[in-house]
Amino acid sequence: MLSKMMLPDEAAIYKSTLYSEKLKNTEKSLSTAMKDTKINTDDCCNKKITKGGSNNWQKFKHIATAAKDDSTTTTTTSGQKSASKRQLTNSNNSTINNKRKACNPKNTNQETTMKTNVNMDLENQEITKQIAIDCEMVGVGDGTESIVARVSLVNRHGACIYDKYVKPREKVTDYRTLVSGIRPEDIRNGEDFNVVQKEVAEILKGRILVGHALKHDLTVLFLSHPRRQLRDTSRYSLFRKVSKGNTPSLKKLATELLGIDIQTGEHNSVEDARTAMHLYVLYKNRWESDIHK
Repeated sequence: MLSKMMLPDEAAIYKSTLYSEKLKNTEKSLSTAMKDTKINTDDCCNKKITKGGSNNWQKFKHIATAAKDDSTTTTTTSGQKSASKRQLTNSNNSTINNKRKACNPKNTNQETTMKTNVNMDLENQEITKQIAIDCEMVGVGDGTESIVARVSLVNRHGACIYDKYVKPREKVTDYRTLVSGIRPEDIRNGEDFNVVQKEVAEILKGRILVGHALKHDLTVLFLSHPRRQLRDTSRYSLFRKVSKGNTPSLKKLATELLGIDIQTGEHNSVEDARTAMHLYVLYKNRWESDIHK
């Protein structure tokens, strides 16, 4: 109707304006629809991520986000001797240098491929302020009583600084090889217990001791350590959340918080000590803050 009342040129301009507005509205609707489609697609992708791959690690990602790498804040105390002077090895036992020994692992980049991105320098063998320990044990008597068969110490960088087999002081009735990885030939020419005990005590003196279920390691070595200097990954409250308040295994902590598998076969004391240290380093700031509250 309006076009009939307008001059021909005016009517043409009016029609052109209406067409332009209609085109803009169409483009706007199409753009909105595409955005909605993208949002739905992203939601689907997010769901796939949480369901796939490392879903165990993803479950506890809220715990892992609280951790910060302290690799740049920890320094070596002055006056420490180098590993070449202080590192203690068992020269009498050739098996300690074979492929089962983890002091010189084939994959030296193992610690940098973990999801936590903690830089563990396995070549740096300084005796640092923090030392992790793990012992492998064998059975004596009726097989339920334990004595130490291997002692491994790892520094703050994850490097093995001490690894010795221990000569048994009494008859071994159960080598527990499937778990301990210990065989008769490993400890037959091992170091005397008294020597190992003294050497370990000397290294640990005045240092923070890291480990998993440290009570067992200290018991078989007949050693004690100041409680304020103990960092036990089996007892830290944040880690216990992984097992709903119960005592978590080191294997479970490694899987859930580090995204790695350990203890897939025979246990390795160097690997276990290194894993405990990795957990400590990852959560060091929060852990130390909790202690000093």
